[in-house]
Amino acid sequence: MTDFATRRRFMVDTQVRTADVTEFPIIDAMLNIPREVFVPRDRIEAAYSSEPVALGQDRVVLDPRCFAKMLEAIDLTNDDLVLDAGAGLGYSAAVIARIAEAVVALEDDADRISEAQGLLSEHDADNVILVEGPLTEGCAQHGPYDAIVVEGGIEVLPDAFVDQLKEGGRIACLFMEGPLGTVRIGYKVDGRINWRPVFNASAPVIDGFRKEATFAL
Repeated sequence: MTDFATRRRFMVDTQVRTADVTEFPIIDAMLNIPREVFVPRDRIEAAYSSEPVALGQDRVVLDPRCFAKMLEAIDLTNDDLVLDAGAGLGYSAAVIARIAEAVVALEDDADRISEAQGLLSEHDADNVILVEGPLTEGCAQHGPYDAIVVEGGIEVLPDAFVDQLKEGGRIACLFMEGPLGTVRIGYKVDGRINWRPVFNASAPVIDGFRKEATFAL
């Protein structure tokens, strides 16, 4: 039988701590949330790898290093309301729920929503609200948000996310440019997002978050 608890500690020691993630709430959450139960059954052996875990249709669970560094860079606090866009089977929401006051986990796939509901309940993530809807539209009904995390690569950020972020709020996005991207943290000031690049990472671009193709003669 696979010893996932040992793999989890190894993941934190070799992928999270070595990436200069030092905030105790993030490390504690990633040590305690069993990542293996929040991935597809046929991908369970890849749960603690250093690569994103495929969920299907260009959707992934972000790799541990990228996810942990995003959370540290966005500087979540225990009174934050967080929008977790593209929550998949609920791993990211479960981790964030141990750090923030409440999480709105947005997912556009009904089957994933159903599975995530059971998994989050089993792991006492009572401060997570699961919402089914188009990812590009965000979730205005529960906003505005202190912080937003987009769980996958993007090329453009839909206006809905800017509108639903509180003034002074923060948003973490992985902007892809070819095979490699840059995680940027955005701060909403006077109704606009000011971006700061933080580190390089890679993940598939989420459907709907791609630039429109342009043609030149």
